[in-house]
Amino acid sequence: MLGGDSGKAGEGAEEALALLDGFDDALVHGLARLADERADAVAALAAAFAATPLGDRLAEAADAVVSGSITQEHLTALAGGRVALSGAVHDALLESLDTALGRERAEWPPAPDGLGTTGGAAAQPVVQSAAQPAVEPAAQPAVQPVGNVLGGVRSWLRELAITGWRGVDHDLVSAADQIVEALLAAPDLRRLAVLLDGFAAELRASCPIGSAEHLPVRRWADLWTRALLLSQDGVLTGEPRPAATVSGRLLVLGVDVHEHATAVQFQVHAVLEPADGGRPRLVRTSVAVAKVDTIVGPALWKLTQRHKILLAALADRRCVEITDMPLLDSGDLVWDDDHAFVSKPADPLAAARLCLSGALAPAVPPLDRVAVRIAEPVLVEGYKITKDGSFDLGGTVLAVDAQRLPECGPLTPKLVAASSACVGLVRWDAGRWTLQPLAVQAKVKREAVVVATGDWALGPTDPKAAKAEARAADAVTVLRERAGRLLRR
Repeated sequence: MLGGDSGKAGEGAEEALALLDGFDDALVHGLARLADERADAVAALAAAFAATPLGDRLAEAADAVVSGSITQEHLTALAGGRVALSGAVHDALLESLDTALGRERAEWPPAPDGLGTTGGAAAQPVVQSAAQPAVEPAAQPAVQPVGNVLGGVRSWLRELAITGWRGVDHDLVSAADQIVEALLAAPDLRRLAVLLDGFAAELRASCPIGSAEHLPVRRWADLWTRALLLSQDGVLTGEPRPAATVSGRLLVLGVDVHEHATAVQFQVHAVLEPADGGRPRLVRTSVAVAKVDTIVGPALWKLTQRHKILLAALADRRCVEITDMPLLDSGDLVWDDDHAFVSKPADPLAAARLCLSGALAPAVPPLDRVAVRIAEPVLVEGYKITKDGSFDLGGTVLAVDAQRLPECGPLTPKLVAASSACVGLVRWDAGRWTLQPLAVQAKVKREAVVVATGDWALGPTDPKAAKAEARAADAVTVLRERAGRLLRR
């Protein structure tokens, strides 16, 4: 599947990654105290765009930052240059992967006049958890003007860039708390709120950072860049791109669980067979809820009980019939249980065998063009398991990322190591391709079984896990009741 040159990022990618490394190192130590080599790295990032329409603006920004004049406008320009370089590497990698898979991909449409350009994941609403009762009008905090809130985000991010990761302390991290609270009060800004909350939590957990031996330099630079660009006026609050509505049959391939201490997102990957007989398409749909750090494991599914159709499709391995459901250009369905019903059984491996190879892949939104965000569903079969748990596909070895297996499902590294077929997500991380399993076929007690990450969506089927989940579910009930009491006061 990934033989030949598919593991290479393409001509010029190594140079682009080197430019990113230099700029990211400057963020580690702070833009306020640039040594000669770090000043050169900032200038080199700008120089890479000398022959483009961005050249003059980036050169001006680099000169200003090196001289110590660090304004919001200059930081935004440099963040734009960084995301453009990162996007070029992403595009090269994704093109090589599509070539290896024989996969055709739609193109990202130009933005109509007056409409936003983020689309896709940036435009998706964050679904409120059923565990969080609606707030009565009298209990709602005063909502700040959106411009003020976004200005606060940009100011905090500027302070981070000036200080550098090595200079971050608890006081600087705590300054984000009030900003996150204000973002959460504005529905259009909740995605930025979750991003900023998670970013701040990682910085807080690493304090004191100055003495830390290893830092996730590329990750923090990615988060800083994305947050800064999403905080620009009109990016999240402007007129959204119009979404088409689709009807047809949804064949679920698996669910990817993104969990943070204060939030969890269930992202379902599927193949859509349009009702009009058109070409099958790769799609995703996501539901996200806020949580507390004590809710983990199978209890996470309790937070999404309002999405009964989606949960039933995952747990019972059935396809879903959808009617007039919004589909964004990014391939993201805006999920609504009222527009769906559970249909016939659909094994994820059988669905992948029948439909995956000819499905049209979605375009990637501009701000999502980052290599680590690549997550392409694939089917692999007939492999051998190596000593380190990788899949040998007949000469090409694909590393398996077992650390991404969620604790809220029954799929374990042991089952993956005993598998003979796997539906998973191909990712690019740390300079290599990896496979994140979503469902496998394996032998358990000499019987071939299929195990998927979403099998426990309606509750654990394993007795030990069921007991643990029952105890955790009680905690969810108690927290929900206490939250309701507080909000009624």
